[in-house]
Amino acid sequence: MAETAPDVITLSGVVVVVLVNYLREHQAWGWMRMVQGSSSLKGVPGVVFAKVMGSGHGGGFSIRPSASHQGLIVMFDRAEQADAFLAGPIVQAYRQRAAQFWSGVLEVLSSRGQWDGEAWGSTPATHLKPDHTVHDDAGAARPLAVITRASIRPAKAMAFWRNAPATQTAMQSAAGCTLAMGLGEAPLVRQCTFSLWKDTSSMLDYAHQGAHQAAIEAAYRHNYFSESMFVRMRLLEHHGHWTAPNAMNTADATETAADTAESKAHD
Repeated sequence: MAETAPDVITLSGVVVVVLVNYLREHQAWGWMRMVQGSSSLKGVPGVVFAKVMGSGHGGGFSIRPSASHQGLIVMFDRAEQADAFLAGPIVQAYRQRAAQFWSGVLEVLSSRGQWDGEAWGSTPATHLKPDHTVHDDAGAARPLAVITRASIRPAKAMAFWRNAPATQTAMQSAAGCTLAMGLGEAPLVRQCTFSLWKDTSSMLDYAHQGAHQAAIEAAYRHNYFSESMFVRMRLLEHHGHWTAPNAMNTADATETAADTAESKAHD
């Protein structure tokens, strides 16, 4: 991980990702959550970072917005606070209004760059639950997750988006990618992708070749971004189902029987 400038605040903790595809009758409710943004999470114990984001058409990475897809990325100081949030009324309100719902608890392994002027540090082992602790992501059975996000310079937005369809197609067909969703804080210029991979080698194979590699090279060569961040994480726990057209169906296949029972209990 690249060194962080001494004047940059570094956040560390346990990350929760929530993905929602709303039932049609609840899309207006979801829109209001977007309007409220992270202010709706004020007062939730342990929150150190929070984003409520929209998505592209079908949950993809597109300039055409989705009326039904949404995502939350929230960092908590400790795993117990993340668990309490997922079991609490805020997340249950999302779940009850969703045609599809997926949530994951993640440990930050490494990060480079910044989000809103803040860096992310690795999750301290002491902030995890005992059954979460493993020592090497390359040898661990748990899947790898990646967040990439960028603030795109407005003058560069159209050039950036010309590369987006090819990179999304490449991710959809990438070996080892089990889930991918495009997210955004603001149309066109503040974009994010969350993806889940079977292992590190699958993620690296995608990142370092083809359309994605060409897009990244163009972004840095032409200075598309005013700020960007890449975060590598380990998936510790997950619940729910995610079978959007642009997401790999193996996100369902890896769910445990306990996950399925817990999900049905909230339907």
